[in-house]
Amino acid sequence: MDGIALRVGAAFPLHVLGMQRAGEPPRELPEGAFCWEVTTGSVLPIGANCIIPVEQIRRVDDQVFFMGDELPAQGAFIHPQASDRTQGDVLLCEGQKLDGPSLAVLAANGVATPLVSREPSVCVVTTGDELVEVDEPVQPWQVRRSNYYAIMGMLQLHGFSMLEHRTLKDAYDETCAVLGDIIARYDVVLLSGGVSMGAFDYVPRALEHIGVQCVFYKVLQRPGGPLWFGYGSAGQRVVGLPGNPVSAMVCMARYVLPLLDQAAKRAVGEVVSLSLTAPVPRLAQRTRFVPVQVRGGEAQPFPMPTSGDFMGLPQTGGIVELSPGEGEAFAGTRVPFYPWA
Repeated sequence: MDGIALRVGAAFPLHVLGMQRAGEPPRELPEGAFCWEVTTGSVLPIGANCIIPVEQIRRVDDQVFFMGDELPAQGAFIHPQASDRTQGDVLLCEGQKLDGPSLAVLAANGVATPLVSREPSVCVVTTGDELVEVDEPVQPWQVRRSNYYAIMGMLQLHGFSMLEHRTLKDAYDETCAVLGDIIARYDVVLLSGGVSMGAFDYVPRALEHIGVQCVFYKVLQRPGGPLWFGYGSAGQRVVGLPGNPVSAMVCMARYVLPLLDQAAKRAVGEVVSLSLTAPVPRLAQRTRFVPVQVRGGEAQPFPMPTSGDFMGLPQTGGIVELSPGEGEAFAGTRVPFYPWA
């Protein structure tokens, strides 16, 4: 506080010795009826143990008189060393976003070069000769490029912004050439389509040809079984998503968004579990993912007819995961929930 620094018990009026300004070494306060004028942020004069704000005093030349109702106690308006944090306290945790307060803490503690991670750069690659843009005329044998917008929207709503997009035709040589260039320039590459068993599904073979190491291909789940994952030579993450829209979005919610959170060193909480409001058949040999409507802590199953029928997905908030087994997951069963974003 702006005011005067004194010893508790000193008799008024006090003689002002001068100014203790912010940024100056501490002055000495002798015994007796003396004080130092102080400014907010200045160091406490040696020997002083109380501050009286300027609003409670009246100064006449070098004399000050107390004008308040009650004298402040010892320690009033003084910020003691280590009163906010002490040596050894953890101030910032791994995964914490460096916002304004966090940057202030780093600067105040002399951390000029903190070890940080950055948001990964992501390239979304959509494949298929049948795809046309959303604003183009569509023939009966074509489909509009919906997966790109679904994937980009999920990424953006999840807080990722370093995003690019490329398209690929169903041609092996072009796929090899373009993917090699893309993987060299991005941290994460997400491919939509071209990973199944069709005659023109070149993505797995092209990735192998350009030296991307396959970690796994195909997952025992429905929808989204033909999922591909591997590493580039510099550690890039490469994900081959199924082309069917429901499958692609299920794999995004269940695998890709958590992967990117981990890559960005975000603090990730526990997976939320919800209670089913109706029974859902399990799959004997596969994990099943079912879209659900969320109401409070409950999940209303809202299954899609097939992995290509996605017009009802906007009415859902995400998917629940049912482990393999016989029979049904009964109403009331708690199951893991993964939101769309």
